[in-house]
Amino acid sequence: MAASRSSPQPTDIVLHRQSKVLEIAFDDGLRARLPCEYLRVYSPSAEVRGHGPGQEVLQAGKREVNIDAIEPVGTYAVKLVFTDGHDTGLYSWEYLHELARDQDKLWTRYLERLEAAGASRDPAGGVKVHKLKRMDPPRFAKPPTDE
Repeated sequence: MAASRSSPQPTDIVLHRQSKVLEIAFDDGLRARLPCEYLRVYSPSAEVRGHGPGQEVLQAGKREVNIDAIEPVGTYAVKLVFTDGHDTGLYSWEYLHELARDQDKLWTRYLERLEAAGASRDPAGGVKVHKLKRMDPPRFAKPPTDE
């Protein structure tokens, strides 16, 4: 679907890999610095949004995600390829403008949904992993039997 003539068009898109931020400017004057994590959790893909209302899938553990590639799609969108392998969302100019315009509100909503689900932005679900000490196998007075 082509962007309508009234839709804001990007004038500049810059990926800052080290800070994991996509900087975007539009011809209506809107400028935004969109974290890769934010773009990933609000991917327009069916994997994230589902196939209808109420089918959205909460994306947890995406704090460290980055963008590997930005691929143009016609004159109306880009495909973002993320470091976690996700690459199925097409980000139209209109959708990127919406994400930029509503960034504070959408980010707050995402954090509230994570908290309500008991989920985390950190990879591995925020579960603290402890290294176990090596233990010798148990010793039996007499070998166990199947009886």
